[in-house]
Amino acid sequence: MPRRTDPVAELVERAREGESRSVARLISLVEDESPLLREVMAALAPHAGHAHIIGITGSPGVGKSTSTSALVTAYREAGKRVGVLAVDPSSPFSGGALLGDRVRMQDHATDAGVFIRSMASRGHLGGLAWTTPQALRVLDAAGFDVVLVETVGVGQSEVEIAGMADTTLILLAPGMGDGIQAAKAGILEVGDIYVVNKADRDGVQNLTRDLRSMLGLAERKAGDWTPPILKTVASRNEGVAEVVAAIEDRLSWMSANGVLTERRRARARDEIEAIAMTALRNRFAHLHGDARLDVLATKVANGNTDPYTAADELIAAL
Repeated sequence: MPRRTDPVAELVERAREGESRSVARLISLVEDESPLLREVMAALAPHAGHAHIIGITGSPGVGKSTSTSALVTAYREAGKRVGVLAVDPSSPFSGGALLGDRVRMQDHATDAGVFIRSMASRGHLGGLAWTTPQALRVLDAAGFDVVLVETVGVGQSEVEIAGMADTTLILLAPGMGDGIQAAKAGILEVGDIYVVNKADRDGVQNLTRDLRSMLGLAERKAGDWTPPILKTVASRNEGVAEVVAAIEDRLSWMSANGVLTERRRARARDEIEAIAMTALRNRFAHLHGDARLDVLATKVANGNTDPYTAADELIAAL
């Protein structure tokens, strides 16, 4: 078994051989922002770019974890290796998180073809953790065919997953009261497939009808993907096969229309930009600290300069 002192190359090799402990160690290096992170990403780069990344989001209580577990079962029955990143909200006081998704997915705990990792959001908005892109790269390079990303479940602000996944599933449930309200706030614009879970409850027909009407308002060109609306009872594995079929249809459509390549290029672009901006902030803090910023802030507050000129001064000093 690898130890914490194992070199990166050995960890990557063992992860690609399917050793879960090495995969977990690589993700820990990512989460801890280890000094070895650059070496890790360089070693993983030649092996990444093959996994189908599926985002699963929706308001709390719609059954995201149960649906994720059901999808894992379906993909394992198809002979595919599955990775799961389940993001839980962090406490604003302690910074910790319950990380309970692994508890809810115990059916897969002993399956060597499944890797489940809970991640704390650590205050990052948008339903994901700051280190999610790099953790996805680890699972992709480790040879997982499908990676499921289950978001926090914050409702209206949960749109970041659309830029990180190849296919985004929006889960809703009847009787939640805020299903369509949350959808109005933005998630109708990011979903590729809509799943009405807990479809054995009263109100499912009304929810489906309202959702279909709202999706019908979207402007689409000829040949654009039309998001399907599916019904499931994930706790009984009902309708899950239809969801998997829709995901595969979406993947085929993206591949045939060049959408998959463009989405992955855009994802890489966003990742590069985020890393670059973080590096610039760190460089500024190292060179000037808060003192330089305080001087400029005082000038702006006193009316001696404007914020744009002050920002230009900061950039010129880098």
